[in-house]
Amino acid sequence: MAGAARYDALLRDTAVALTAAGIDNARFEARLLLAHAAGVTIEWLVAHGDEAPPPAVVEALRSLTARRIRREPMAYVVGEREFWGLPFKVSPAVLVPRPDSETLIEAALALMPGRTAPWRIVDLGVGSGCLLLTLLREFPNARGVGMDASAEALSVAQDNADALGVGARTRLVSGDWRHLGWAGQLGGPFDLLVSNPPYIETETIDGLMPEVARFEPRLALDGGGDGLAAYRIIAGEAAGLVAPGGRVLIEAGEGQAPDISTLLSAAGFAVGSPWKDLGGIDRIVPATH
Repeated sequence: MAGAARYDALLRDTAVALTAAGIDNARFEARLLLAHAAGVTIEWLVAHGDEAPPPAVVEALRSLTARRIRREPMAYVVGEREFWGLPFKVSPAVLVPRPDSETLIEAALALMPGRTAPWRIVDLGVGSGCLLLTLLREFPNARGVGMDASAEALSVAQDNADALGVGARTRLVSGDWRHLGWAGQLGGPFDLLVSNPPYIETETIDGLMPEVARFEPRLALDGGGDGLAAYRIIAGEAAGLVAPGGRVLIEAGEGQAPDISTLLSAAGFAVGSPWKDLGGIDRIVPATH
């Protein structure tokens, strides 16, 4: 790769290396890596493919490609992931935002009447902030509180809040729902509680694709023996956090929606039909206090 004379050659060699590592969409990912290494857009690469890159670009691409071949998630390699059309900084301290989670935004926009209402929103396990901060962008008069047990995740979320122009309407709180008293730090009551809690069964995590099992934060993945530990805790506190008439929107793993619905019903919530993601999976459980 060091002797490659043109951007096109670098792109081809990178795609070959990614393919050999078993990575799907290798040419697409190679373009992303090369654009990031060169600090240019993909469109620029298409127009300038026959030009010779500076040595620094070749070296940067070699380093980035090595990380991706080790199956580090692309979002961590380039430091960013798009969610709901917005750029979110990410790091190994936070889960990579996933398209499935955009279903929660769709549900909130449909179920919360009035885009300009001064909603009070809380996000439990805020991570990168993709859910809370997107909602604050969509509801310009809303204010939000995000809680996370990871100081590193809260730092990422704060950076994203500031970059997206909603920092003044965001309060981030260090809290761990595994410890008593966490709900009392949040204030409220809230009009909307959202969460994408850890929902993977402990014993299955190591068998997930390597990008997840090796690199994403286990604290944000591990849902206990049956995957429902966090849901039990959240359901137990939700009535004290959500105002009468307020809503809960919580993300579910595949096949978990019935059990989560039962937990919220037992906590005094009226549970609606789940919202399906683009794959047809019951992804978001809606409930009203």
